[in-house]
Amino acid sequence: MTGIKDVARELEMSTATVSRALRGLPGVSDETRQRVQRTAKQLGYVPSPGAAGLASGRTRTVAVVVPFVTRWFFASVVQGAEEVLREGGYDLLLYNLAGSGAARHRVFEGGRLTKRVDAVLVLSLQPTDDELTRLTALGRPVTFVGADVPGWSTVRIDDEAAACTATGHLVELGHRRIAYVGGPGELDVTAPNAREAGYRGTLRSAGLAHDPSLEVDGGFTLPGGIDAGRRLLDRPDRPTAIFAASDEMAIGVLRAARELGLRVPHDVSVVGIDDHELAGFFDLTTVAQPVVEQGRLAARLVLDALAPGAAKGGWHPAQVILPTTLLARGSTGPPPTA
Repeated sequence: MTGIKDVARELEMSTATVSRALRGLPGVSDETRQRVQRTAKQLGYVPSPGAAGLASGRTRTVAVVVPFVTRWFFASVVQGAEEVLREGGYDLLLYNLAGSGAARHRVFEGGRLTKRVDAVLVLSLQPTDDELTRLTALGRPVTFVGADVPGWSTVRIDDEAAACTATGHLVELGHRRIAYVGGPGELDVTAPNAREAGYRGTLRSAGLAHDPSLEVDGGFTLPGGIDAGRRLLDRPDRPTAIFAASDEMAIGVLRAARELGLRVPHDVSVVGIDDHELAGFFDLTTVAQPVVEQGRLAARLVLDALAPGAAKGGWHPAQVILPTTLLARGSTGPPPTA
């Protein structure tokens, strides 16, 4: 395997000069840097990330902590972040909690992040005070996606406002018996509580009674949405409209309605949040959020924090709230006449 000494021998230079040229450090002319890079490529030399990290104090790696990597929202955010980090010369180290509280404890309190990464992205988790203390102790930039954490760098949408938009759309169409499919979520993920609050607040503003029996846990999954849809729509006093707090659950509700022989939107209207990649296929009305862009923007904030001079006061945590948009499609309409 070709090493840095082989490159130095080929160029008749010191290993220190070759190392500085490959790492982009000052003190090396542009001509020399180009010669070194060209020769290293010809010889097939690949710098060791570990060795570079020891020399520079940087690992060129950013950790991303994800509640469920297999879920569409989280996978899309990770995709956006990885694209930007790769362009910036950074690798992504994924910590998939897979819904496990024990895994969350190991990542935040077990020292998994120490010395392994230059920065951390945390997706949709509301951090505890202990977790914030440990993240502060890392001394590395941290950005939260999908959570409101005062004093820290964050990228998110206003989940409560998005839920108000979805529920308000149904109210404006004339619906008065509106059900909600959501759930408490797992791992203290931030969106469920805010979206439930938006649903309840909109009903209250419209003068509509809150019926707890119309709130059903869908687990923020497609199967959960199917089960919730069956429970709501297979009752004699079924709702005329259903707001599902995610498109995956909303698609499940559409499947349940079809199973029960109900027509959408003639018998029941359905609206979701996300603009999932299949939402258009199912003609689902939804409140669209820029999912991939949240990952991209969070990664840019991290790279800004890692830029030279940022640690000397040139960078400050940013709290970014991205807009959402109602996309009215064929799954919503006026309530059925008596």
